[in-house]
Amino acid sequence: MNVRRGICFALGSVGLVSAAQLGMRWSMSHLPSPEQWLTAPIDLGAVAVVFAAILAYAMSMLCWLFALRDLPLGRAYSLLSISYALVYLLAASLPVFNEAFSLSKSLGVALVILGVITINSRSARAPELRSAP
Repeated sequence: MNVRRGICFALGSVGLVSAAQLGMRWSMSHLPSPEQWLTAPIDLGAVAVVFAAILAYAMSMLCWLFALRDLPLGRAYSLLSISYALVYLLAASLPVFNEAFSLSKSLGVALVILGVITINSRSARAPELRSAP
């Protein structure tokens, strides 16, 4: 079990899924509503970003599968929570998303990160097997 490799794959999954979320959000703000898709002009750049985001989701799942080979599920799953914090921080930081920081959301992000640190602060060990009596 290679914990470092598992963490790298899990963080890769987090980065890809976060990019996918942000890409989807940006795209949907540049595309007409679904009922207008047949009549309104379509921004092909936004459509390309949708497809790139779908590809990022697929690559994220592949990274996640590799992460699960090397990490216990409880530890790996907690790392996915980083994406909530990352998406919020980027959406509130980048002017293109026009989202605002708030104290309550920032506190929530801090608690999520604290939880991830708490869960992952101990070294991951393979579970001990008990011998049957």
